Amino acid sequence: QVQLVESGGGLVQPGGSLRLSCAASGSIVSINAVGWYRQAPGNQRELVAAITSGGSTNYADSVKGRFTISRDNAKNTVYLQMNSLKAEDTAVYYCNADITHQTGWAFSSNTYWGRGTQVTVPS
Repeated sequence: QVQLVESGGGLVQPGGSLRLSCAASGSIVSINAVGWYRQAPGNQRELVAAITSGGSTNYADSVKGRFTISRDNAKNTVYLQMNSLKAEDTAVYYCNADITHQTGWAFSSNTYWGRGTQVTVPS
């Protein structure tokens, strides 16, 4: 009943920028903490940025100062602005969100993953 869909990935030259979006849909009551993860071929999935429901943010050292996570609660969307992109940022980027939703009269919270969006920065 709840879906996360990432968009905004693509091919960008080193030093360029992209803005990823993670849009949630369904019987959403609230979107709580959200994280952007990435996974490069042969590597484990890693957390690069996170934002709480109150707007507090944290970043991996590798992206600090270059990436900015933000959210638009009215649109149920979280963004990842990526600047000064490097070849090592190449990966599939995934959105992960803790979402409270309603089924009938009941509320429940679950963690959801999107299917990912590819970001490619050639070396």
